[in-house]
Amino acid sequence: MPDTVNGLPVHPLVVHAVVVLLPLAALGVVALAVRPAWRGRFGVLVVVIAALATAAVPLATDSGESLERRVGDPGQHAELGDTLIWFALPLLVAAVALVWLHRRARGPVDGPAERTRPAGAGAVGVVVAVLAVAVAAANLVQVYRVGDSGAKAVWGDTPAATAGGHGNDDGIPGPAPAPRARWW
Repeated sequence: MPDTVNGLPVHPLVVHAVVVLLPLAALGVVALAVRPAWRGRFGVLVVVIAALATAAVPLATDSGESLERRVGDPGQHAELGDTLIWFALPLLVAAVALVWLHRRARGPVDGPAERTRPAGAGAVGVVVAVLAVAVAAANLVQVYRVGDSGAKAVWGDTPAATAGGHGNDDGIPGPAPAPRARWW
């Protein structure tokens, strides 16, 4: 994979797929867990989003390693980013499990078979739903931690917008200084 596109590093471009899709998949898994009736209608969509998010994680990691070779070690961000796949995979498994439970509860599709119980009902369904919510919450927290550490690696602990000393005598803000050439 190339490490730049039109002179821009690929990592900040690819990472947005993870930042959008993984939380979206986590919220979708929570919705399927708490509303079993939605599993038939939205379950496959949530599984597809979770699969795309999971596939995007190694791309973001690889592009981050390419960027690291160019600008230096981002510290904790790289370490946290390497763990994200171990959060995304269980989320994908949870999404698949919720959809599978729904289809299993419906029974065979030989005719106008009526369901004898709601999709995902029973002790196994409750356990899977609770685990799915826990996995989704862990994903949301980890995506935040990885993103926050990445932003701090690039911009430091102080947001660029509040950095003092930029502006003219009239109090009108001027341009912010150029970003630092290194990560820390």
